[in-house]
Amino acid sequence: MVQRCQVEVLYFAKSAEITGIRSETISVPQEIQALQLWNEIETRHPGLADVRNQETKLPSSPPSVEASAGEPLEYGRKGVNEGDEKSKDVIKFTAEKLSVEEVSQLVTSPLCGAVSLFVGTTRNNFEGKKVVSLEYEAYVPMAENEVRRICSDMRQKWPVRHIAVFHRLGLVPVSEASIVIAVSSAHRAASLEAVSYAIDALKAKVPIWKKEMYEEPSSSSWKRNKECFWATASD
Repeated sequence: MVQRCQVEVLYFAKSAEITGIRSETISVPQEIQALQLWNEIETRHPGLADVRNQETKLPSSPPSVEASAGEPLEYGRKGVNEGDEKSKDVIKFTAEKLSVEEVSQLVTSPLCGAVSLFVGTTRNNFEGKKVVSLEYEAYVPMAENEVRRICSDMRQKWPVRHIAVFHRLGLVPVSEASIVIAVSSAHRAASLEAVSYAIDALKAKVPIWKKEMYEEPSSSSWKRNKECFWATASD
């Protein structure tokens, strides 16, 4: 007899709209390959064939830190010299409106002469269509874990002091910020290069989905970043 186990499947963005559910528990053989698991899910929800090549690959081990959306995660690191303030990484996913000033203040330090910022906002157009808002979804535990890895990579590449990454979830109206990244360093070159790397890496690696809401009634479209690692050549 084939031994079976229970697997919890989470649905986000377009897949949640297709299935009409956010999660379900299914019974599958204990020894099953990823493609076999996908086929099992698709058998239950044939409409998922439309997103067959858009699934996000989850890490082999669960995230080491989990927190509910809206609760900032802060990681401290010892300063380079005795007596230095601890460097910190502050990560937050929230449905609240983002404050650029708040995020900037989190990384400000008397040891630093530079604070570099990236602020991503909702623009009012896409390929000739009028956009009225964006809607963001994220698998928060995995997203936080991936952002923490990006922060670690930044520290390996540049001598930065503090890092803050805030991302808004839910509806984001035109001209409002969906993401704010702030990095401080002793000199400007490090923070400028690090903040540019951070937004590129976030778009490529972090499981965040974006839905464009258009002016036309009932018109919208889920989008994913062309840089994301699970994108296919045919996209």
